[in-house]
Amino acid sequence: MTNALLERFIRYAKINTRSDETSQTIPTTQSQVDFAKNVLEPELRALGLQNVHYLESNGYLVATLPANDARFTRKIGFISHMDTADFNAEGVNPQVIENYQGGDIPLGTSGFSLSPKDFPQLDGYLGQTLITTDGTTLLGSDDKSGIAEIMTAMAYLVDHPEIKHGEIRVGFGPDEEIGLGAIHFDVADFDVDFAYTVDGGPLGELQYETFSAAAADVTVQGRNVHPGTAKGQMVHALQVLMDIHAQLPENERAETTEGREGFYHLLTLEGTVDEAQSHYILRDFDREGLEAKKALLQQIVDQTNHHLDQDRVTLTLTDQYANMREVIEKDMTPITLAKQAMNSLGITPVIEPIRGGTDGSTISFMGIPTPNLFAGGENMHGRYEFVSLQTMEKAVDVIVAIVSQSDTV
Repeated sequence: MTNALLERFIRYAKINTRSDETSQTIPTTQSQVDFAKNVLEPELRALGLQNVHYLESNGYLVATLPANDARFTRKIGFISHMDTADFNAEGVNPQVIENYQGGDIPLGTSGFSLSPKDFPQLDGYLGQTLITTDGTTLLGSDDKSGIAEIMTAMAYLVDHPEIKHGEIRVGFGPDEEIGLGAIHFDVADFDVDFAYTVDGGPLGELQYETFSAAAADVTVQGRNVHPGTAKGQMVHALQVLMDIHAQLPENERAETTEGREGFYHLLTLEGTVDEAQSHYILRDFDREGLEAKKALLQQIVDQTNHHLDQDRVTLTLTDQYANMREVIEKDMTPITLAKQAMNSLGITPVIEPIRGGTDGSTISFMGIPTPNLFAGGENMHGRYEFVSLQTMEKAVDVIVAIVSQSDTV
C-alpha cells in the first residue's frame, strides 16, 4: 500500500489543477476537467468501482464501491477536491525525504528551506518519510493527499473482500479553494446517509465545526483634482478606504486571532484617487458574531458617507457558508463512528474547530452531514508545504476502519 500511495500522490501533485476565481466556467479551469476525466476516471474504472460518472453540471467525478455485506445498511461517502490554491502550481516537483532525522530541509536549489526554527511541528516527524516542495511551487497536498488516500483505500477494499462494508460513494470535486465547488453539489446523485471530506491537516484531526462566513466588497467613488489645489475639493478614494479599515478592531484581524476568535481579513485594496475598491472576508463561529461584524462594517460605511459631501461608499455583503455544527450536532453518528475508527487504530482524535471552511460546510446544509477528516498536509498553500507518508497511510487506515465498523454505531 505504501508504494502505491506515494506513487499516486506524487503523480497527482505534479498535475497543475489550480482553480481561477476570475473564470465563469464550471469548473473554473480546464485542467480540473482533464484531471477528472483523463486521470481519475480511468483509474476508478480500473479499480473496479461502478457507476463511474463525471457530472458536466458541477464538475464532480463520482463512483460507487458496492456493499459486500447486507448487514451494513448505511451508505457512506468520501469527498476530496481537485483544485489547489492561489500559489504557483506549474512544474510541481516533489522531494521525498526518507527517515527524516531533524534539522533544516533544503527545498531544491531555490534557496528556501524547511526549518524547525520556523516550523517546530517538524520535530514531530522524526523517522518519517516527508514529501516537500522544491521551493518554487506549492505541493498540492491540499487536497491531492485526500484524493490519493481515498483512491488507495478503495483499492485496498477491492483487494481485500474479506473486509465487509456497506455501499461507499466517492466524489472528487472542483473549485473548493475559491468556495465555488460545493455550491453545485448534487445531493440526489451522491445519495449517501453521511459523508466525510478528507481535507484536513495533521494526524487525528476530526472537525465538524467551521467558521460562518461572509464576503464584503467596499467601493469608493472619489473626486480627483490637481493635488496643488486639492484642499476642500479632492475626495481621495484610496484614503477613504484606508480610513474605513483603520476603524475596524485591531484585535479582530486574522493575524491577531486564534481558536474560536473571528476576524475581518482584508484581502485586496486597489484603485486610484478617483475610484478604489477593497475586498474582505468576515469570519465568526457563531451566526450572531458574524452578523455583528457585518453590522459594524455597515455602520462605519454609513458614518463615512454621512461625513462626505454625498454617498460615495458602497458596501456589498455576501453570505458564503455557515457553521456546519448546526447540522451535524443534530445526529453525531458520523463523529462517533470516526472517533471509534481512530481509537481502534491507536490514533487520538483531535476535535477542534476549523479556522476556515470546507466543502463539507455547504454539503452539510444541503442535507448530507459531512465532517472533515485529516489528510496530513502541513503549511498548506505555499512553498513550505509538506506531508508525511506515514500520516497519509493512517488516513487510509481510518477510511477503511470507518466503513468496516459502520454497522456497530
